[in-house]
Amino acid sequence: MKVLGLLRHAKSDWDDMSTRDFDRGLNARGRRGAALMGAHIRAQDQQWDCVLASPAERVRRTLESAELGVVPQWDQRLYLSSAETMIDVVGEKAGDADAVLIVAHNPGLQEILLKLIAPENENAAFDEASIKYPTAAFAIIELAIDDWSELGGENGILTHFKRPRDLDADLGPEG
Repeated sequence: MKVLGLLRHAKSDWDDMSTRDFDRGLNARGRRGAALMGAHIRAQDQQWDCVLASPAERVRRTLESAELGVVPQWDQRLYLSSAETMIDVVGEKAGDADAVLIVAHNPGLQEILLKLIAPENENAAFDEASIKYPTAAFAIIELAIDDWSELGGENGILTHFKRPRDLDADLGPEG
């Protein structure tokens, strides 16, 4: 069995519209959400053997605020990547890791989650994640595979899904 974690970057800063998308950091709400989700992730009984991350500024700041105590492997291909690209990167870089955490963007994170869960394994957490995978959301998928080269089929079970608003109602949808 392998474990795949998915963490979406926290809420980005749109104050300066002249900033390139790749260079956009986090707003105050995003920093707060990333710190909260970081504490939640650290509280889980899961060690991450490999962390693969988009090098976008908002992902870097999310990891900084989350204080996960892990050194990510930055991979440009994870910037706004598809589920298929994420699968390729994991297959290429995860090696013999048992637990891999991807820190990246939507729609790819939601797409990979939907791709890995078989209809018979859908549950309440899957229902929530399939509706929306918001900023700073975190998921854990247990995979019935022995090697990362097998990643991509419907062989996963979503065992955990949390959003910042699940931990602090003030971080729920704005407006």
